Amino acid sequence: MNTNTVLEITVNNHPGVIMHVTSLFARRVFNVDGILCMPTLDVSRSRIWLRVKEDERLEQMARQLEKLEDVLMVRRHEASHEVFERIEEFFAA
Repeated sequence: MNTNTVLEITVNNHPGVIMHVTSLFARRVFNVDGILCMPTLDVSRSRIWLRVKEDERLEQMARQLEKLEDVLMVRRHEASHEVFERIEEFFAA
């Protein structure tokens, strides 16, 4: 049974970065269940959260993300990460 995982990705903030990140998943036929991107306090950077299914390829995907030029950091979180829980609560209200 596949469970969800959240990838938190810190990137350089400029046009095309989300496309580079998501196209990496698309080329490998890896579905993204949720995506959120917001600038950080340092406006030269943004944070992207991706909710994806946990699977044997995910570790390799994280390593490939780290190799992208504009990716500064990749962290994995459990599916219950608060960023998606708060969005779901907002839309449920």
